[in-house]
Amino acid sequence: QVQLQESGPGLVKPSQTLSLTCTVSGDSITTNFYYWSWIRQPPGKGLEWIGRIAYNGDTYYSPSLKSRTSISRDTSKNQFSLQLSSVTPEDTAVYYCARAWYSDYSDQYENDYWGQGTQVTVSS
Repeated sequence: QVQLQESGPGLVKPSQTLSLTCTVSGDSITTNFYYWSWIRQPPGKGLEWIGRIAYNGDTYYSPSLKSRTSISRDTSKNQFSLQLSSVTPEDTAVYYCARAWYSDYSDQYENDYWGQGTQVTVSS
C-alpha cells in the first residue's frame, strides 16, 4: 500500500520560505508514469494544485505560484520536497502531498494516494 507523509514547520514568518517534505513508502518516486504532487487548501477555500515532479524528475508548476515555487526530490530517501518563497498570510493552508497519474480517458491527472495533510500558518 502506498503511503505519503508530509513533514515540516507548522509556522512560518512572512517573507520567509516554506519548506515541506513528503516521505513515500510502498512505491518508488521513480516508478514510471507516476507524478508526485503538492496541493493545498486554504481555510474556507477549495483545493489548489501547487505543482508536481514526475518519475523522471521533470517539474510542473501552477502558473500563479511558479515564480515562488520549487519542487525537488531525493531518490535515495524516496522523498520529494516543496519550497515556497516569500510567503504571506495568504499562503496559510493545509498542505498535502499526493501521487498522481495521467488519465488518457479524462485527459487529466488523477490523484490516487494522499498524505494526511499538514497545517502551515504564516504569521509573525
